Order: sequence, then C-alpha cells, then structure tokens
Amino acid sequence: MEKHFLLSISLVFSFTLFHLSLASIGVTFDGSECWGYVEVRPKAHLFWWLYKSPYRVEDPSKPWPTVLWLQGGPGGSGVAFGNFLEIGPLDSNLKPRNSTWLHKADLLFVDSPVASGFSYVEDQTLVVRTDEEAATDLTTLLKELFNGNGTLQKSPLYIFAESYGGKFAVTLGISAFKAIEAGELKLQLGGVALGDSWISPEDFVFSWGPLLKDLSRMSSNGLNISNSLALKIQQQLAEGEYENATSTWSELENAILAYSNNVDFYNFMLDFDNDPVVGISKQRSKGHSRDRYSRYLEARYYRSPRARNLYGLMNGPIRKKLKIIPKNVTWGGQSGLVFQALLGDFMKPRIQEVDELLAKGIRVIIYNGQLDLICSTKGAEAWLNKLKWDGLKNFLSVDPTPLYCKGDNTTTKGFTSSYKNLSFYWILGAGHFVPVEQPCISLQMVGNVTQSPNNS
Repeated sequence: MEKHFLLSISLVFSFTLFHLSLASIGVTFDGSECWGYVEVRPKAHLFWWLYKSPYRVEDPSKPWPTVLWLQGGPGGSGVAFGNFLEIGPLDSNLKPRNSTWLHKADLLFVDSPVASGFSYVEDQTLVVRTDEEAATDLTTLLKELFNGNGTLQKSPLYIFAESYGGKFAVTLGISAFKAIEAGELKLQLGGVALGDSWISPEDFVFSWGPLLKDLSRMSSNGLNISNSLALKIQQQLAEGEYENATSTWSELENAILAYSNNVDFYNFMLDFDNDPVVGISKQRSKGHSRDRYSRYLEARYYRSPRARNLYGLMNGPIRKKLKIIPKNVTWGGQSGLVFQALLGDFMKPRIQEVDELLAKGIRVIIYNGQLDLICSTKGAEAWLNKLKWDGLKNFLSVDPTPLYCKGDNTTTKGFTSSYKNLSFYWILGAGHFVPVEQPCISLQMVGNVTQSPNNS
C-alpha cells in the first residue's frame, strides 16, 4: 500500500472544502486518491473514496469526466465491491486491473446508503427507509464535495449504477438536478447509467417464468406457479402493500429455484448449486438470501486460492491505509440493516423517475447483461416500453448497431440503440455483473457514454 497522510483537502484536486474537518479526510502522498466522511445528517455519516485517473487527457473541448458508482444490494459496499471487484484500479489481491474504468474517467465510490460498508449511523433509527431519503443524503454529499471545488465542477458527473443501485441513481439524478436548478449544487450532471437495474420489480418478476420456459429450464407447471405469484405481487403493488410484495417476491424466488432445478439468478446459464456462496442443499429452503448480492460477487469471480478475502482486506490493509475509520465501525456487517429498513421500498418501481430525467433532457443510459435473470433484459425492455417519454416511439424504431471490441469485427459483443438522450446497450455473454463478465466492451461503453478524451 502506498504511503499517505492526512491534510486539508484543499491541496488535492484544488479542493477547498471548508466544511470537512481534517479528521474526516485522507489523501495519498501523490494526491491521486482522497477519501473521507461527510455527516449528511446529524449522526449519519457517508464514506466516499475518489480516484484521480492517471490516464487523464486535458482537452478543453471534452472535459475529463467523473463516474460516481452506486452499488446494489441494497446495502452493498461500492467502496469495496465496485472498487476492488469490478472497476477500480486494484483487484482484491491489490494487483492492477487492466480494465479499470480509470482509463475513461475519475472514479468516485460511495458506501451508500448510510450503514453500508464503512458508512455508519450513530443511531439505527437514522437508516434510510426510502430511495428518496438515500438520494437526499447523496445530494448532501455531492454539495460538500463539489461546491467548493472548481476542478470537480468542470468535470461532468456520470452516475453509474448496478442492480438496486439503479433505483438510487434515478432518485439521485432527480434530487441533484433540482439542487442544481436551485443554485444549491455546483455540478454538471452528464447522465445517469442504469446497469442491470431493479427499476421495475413487477416487470422483472413477470419475466422470470416465461424466460426460463423459453430456455427449456422450467416446465409448464413451474411457469404457471411463477406467473401466479407474479400476479399476486402485481396486485399487492397496486394496493400499496409493498412489504407484503417483498415477502411474495422471496416466495417467488424459492419457487423459481424449485422448478428450475436451482437456476442461478445472476446468470441463467449456470446452476444455483454452483454458486460458492449459497450452493449447499441445507440452505436451499432459505431462498435467495437478501444480502447475497455482494457476497456472491466476491465469491463467484474471486474464488481462486490466491484471492484475498474481502472482509479481511477491508478490515485489514484497507482500514490501515484509510486511518479515519472509527474504531466501532466494521466493514461488511451492516448491509442487513439497510435491507430491512428498505423493505417497504424494495418493490416500488422507479419508471416515473426515468421519465422525469428524460423529460428534463438528462441523458439516460440503460445497459443489461444478456444472461441476467434477476434483472433480465426481457424485464428491462418491458419497463422501457412503459415510458411516457415523447421520444420513445422513435427510439423503438431505431435498428440496433452491433458492438465489437479491440478491432475484432468478427465477434459481436453487443448492440446499442440511441435516440436523443436515451441509449440502450445489450451486452452479450454477460450476466448481472457486466463490468466483470465483459470488461472490454464495458470499458468501451463507458468511453462512449462519457465521451472521454481518452476514448481510443
């Protein structure tokens, strides 16, 4: 780990954040990284970590962008999972990642909502209970980071999200835009990118049975049972019984597992039993555990004998490097608290927020892994067709353009369609975790979305 020291952040990235105390800020010796806490509400603290790209290209016509990464779960740690397992400069063995998104942008990771990862609350009643509350906290954090920083203000911010993080992303997009309009936030909002995002739970649960039936993974009996439970969820949502809908969602996932011989929710080409996290028969009855998203990502893609345990990494070398983590805060032990608090919001759709972003002229990018089940492309296309945006008909009439990578025009890696401020990327060969499973085309997509000066 490189040497670092604590100092006023005004010396790094030209920051002049007068509201942040020295005790809440850390910076690497060379100024390439900084991190800290923002008390977004009394006794509620969000942890953030910002990387300055070594590949930065200075181009006045194309300002260097910043990507804010929002993890799913809800309750997954962006500072750990998005950073060390997906797109950050180092992997979980602290080895350089060739496909880091730093090639295209500076990276800002946040452990959000409060009580995720290194973020914490001093009173458990302060954990957010809605997506909007999480967005308000994030907007407060952005005000602290951007308002006193002329360098950041020149860098367009792109909010990239994964899984449940997409619901946070669209609510943050609306909240940040309103704060910008009101003169409360000095920030250029470049766009909102939704990766395999849980935008419309109803559309996703209706997609599961038919998709698996088409894949020869489920019988007609299983299809009927899954469709029946999806209809029950639809009725509960219509009646505002959101917590009951979350309970039925769990019941439906158990049924999907039972009637598909344990398909993998994050990649329908695989078996749930092959999942190194939950793949033992004694745990089948427990269903698709609610905090499994983040643990799955760690175990599925970093299960080699040499892979460092992420819990040990975050509470060992990383904690030692950061220095500012309170003694009573342990990484990784709080995501269940976040999920429990959001039970009433978990199944609520956020299609209306996507419509609002589009109507305001904000760029919206949707990208989806071909092999994902839980946030299937079939479900994403279903909620996309529910948009009331006046450009939808024209968007749907556009023929997708094939995508290739590294000059290989013989292997199709995906497709993309765009009209005005809406884009969709279909990523072939990827499941739920697109940056991990298709890193090359993901990096190319980020460059296209952000119009990075380093888009070679």
